[in-house]
Amino acid sequence: MLSSDFADLKGELKSMKESGADWIHWDVMDGHFVPNITFGAPVISKARKVSDQFFDVHLMIDEPEKYISDFIKAGSDSITIHIESTTKADEIFSELEKAGVKKGITLRPGTELSTILPYLETIDLVLVMTVEPGFGGQSFMKDQISKIDELVKIRTEKNLEFKIEVDGGITKDTAPMVRGADVLVAGSYVFKSDDYEKAIGELKNAKLKS
Repeated sequence: MLSSDFADLKGELKSMKESGADWIHWDVMDGHFVPNITFGAPVISKARKVSDQFFDVHLMIDEPEKYISDFIKAGSDSITIHIESTTKADEIFSELEKAGVKKGITLRPGTELSTILPYLETIDLVLVMTVEPGFGGQSFMKDQISKIDELVKIRTEKNLEFKIEVDGGITKDTAPMVRGADVLVAGSYVFKSDDYEKAIGELKNAKLKS
């Protein structure tokens, strides 16, 4: 939703459902953890009232433990935090577990995958950023593909069930490169197209061919 028309979020949400989007991805930014400010829990809460789709909330904020209850109350179905943003990941995941909200974890492209390994047996989703978090419309970083491959290997070897999500520069051309991913996040590619349904269909077809 970062690339959507903020003046018509209700209309954009309706269009996403009609065009075949499976999840709605919210990029929450605070101007501190990343150099941009977007929307917070009040906006998501209002959106929840006009949409029954799965709300996938990505918190790019410092100390998310201070705000996690707000995003739960707002109607988030899944909440992803950055490992670099908090020292209280266990507490956050415990709160999400109690609330019945899916638990996600992610890291900046420059952070080693090893930093999130201790959480892979308990979380529901790992988000691999293929751009630096903060702004939409960036180019896909091919050097992050190895993280996806490694996560697939770990998941198979340990018989784990977390989903792998990829966000950043996803288009019909880059989607086939992330073969192990379960969820593709696309903002600019969809919202800057003239036909949302066609763009979403192209991504799904490209993923099937990967």
